[in-house]
Amino acid sequence: MPKNKVGAHIRAEAAKTVHAVISNGRSLDAALSNSEKKSKTVDHSLLRLLCYGTLRYYFRLRGQLNFLLTRPLKAKDRVIESLLLVGMFQITDTRVPNHAAVSSAVEAARILGKPQYTKLVNGVLRNYVRHGIRDKDPEDPEGQLNHPQWLIERLRRDWPDDWLEIIGANDARAPMWLRINRTKAPTVEYLNRNSIKGKVLRGFDQAIRLDKPMPVNVLPGFLEGHVSVQDAAAQLAGPWLIGDGGKFILDACAAPGGKTGHLLEIMRSGGALTAVDSDPNRIVKVEETAARLGRDATIVVADSARSSEWWDGRYFDRILLDAPCSATGVIRRHPDIKILRRDDDIAVLAAKQLKMLKELWVTLEPGGRLLYVTCSVLSEENEEVVQIFLDKHDDAKENRLLPNNNIRALMRKRQVGYQILPGTEDVDGFYYACLEKLCSKTNERHV
Repeated sequence: MPKNKVGAHIRAEAAKTVHAVISNGRSLDAALSNSEKKSKTVDHSLLRLLCYGTLRYYFRLRGQLNFLLTRPLKAKDRVIESLLLVGMFQITDTRVPNHAAVSSAVEAARILGKPQYTKLVNGVLRNYVRHGIRDKDPEDPEGQLNHPQWLIERLRRDWPDDWLEIIGANDARAPMWLRINRTKAPTVEYLNRNSIKGKVLRGFDQAIRLDKPMPVNVLPGFLEGHVSVQDAAAQLAGPWLIGDGGKFILDACAAPGGKTGHLLEIMRSGGALTAVDSDPNRIVKVEETAARLGRDATIVVADSARSSEWWDGRYFDRILLDAPCSATGVIRRHPDIKILRRDDDIAVLAAKQLKMLKELWVTLEPGGRLLYVTCSVLSEENEEVVQIFLDKHDDAKENRLLPNNNIRALMRKRQVGYQILPGTEDVDGFYYACLEKLCSKTNERHV
């Protein structure tokens, strides 16, 4: 196939993938997986670059496109709008010559079965370059800040002094962080032995930020369990939870298994870990992680918020609740979140988080510890959930101690718990609240 045809096929596939997210509400991961399975000859790395980049700057690109289209496209032809956005991203943010980006997009319109739009695609993309639209700020606030209005408003309310920095961090490309299995080798030794260039972050004993990302399958020692891919902020969960305990541990929302694997690496000899998740497809990743690390865990497919369906009555002394959330702290890794998430989702998620917290508290032994974690930056999912729980439970108190003092500068102390904002030391955004159980009886105050 001629080179220009190959390029056009990649652009057409990128347009279909972006369209699946924007118009059909599919997650980028699911849409990309589907595209890659169907198009095995396509350059998957370029496909991912185009899709991630277009969705990362979707609101800005959409605002600029409004300068160029006199009227919206028909619903049945909206894939052409996605093709235009892909072409605009390529012109603005890649090294492909403008003329090549335009011609490949025109040919992609034919591949998509929309030859009647070739002139429009050609004209719009040429005008994008010719009239300097690529450098022009959109007229709408969503385009100017490259975020949906509901999220802008929540960030301004929850983080009045930091919201612009959060928005900037959300639009950045995320680095690749590793977690070194120190039962195999010290962190610095792993770097030096394998001639890997990266940064060790103070306070994170196992974390390395790579200077340049690399495919997982070429990471030295990955298959042998020497190293895993995990953001540094997520690596706080294991040591924070275990502390000086960890005989019977529950990972309540375990998939895809990053934190489960960390717990298996650092838990005490003779300890037992139970990993629960409701998604039978995603929990396969947990099983694969445990096998790669050479560690045993009891893995259960169940809804952790319904303990009667899976709990055997044996109390846990440590519970990790990495609760389902809006994921607004990891937008830089999942740019489709800005497009798919809605303001109404937050209250629904908060109610689910509180329900899980109450249900799992019953399975925690007196003196035990529960670590509540989200990758959200929104107060309604974080300190507000935990505060409601504390107000209704006399047997619960917050433990304000950090796992180590070296991370104190990264943390934003909240009314309850701590927040790491995205981009701080180039890590993801996470919320942590450590709770301890005071007595053997749950005493919920109904207020």
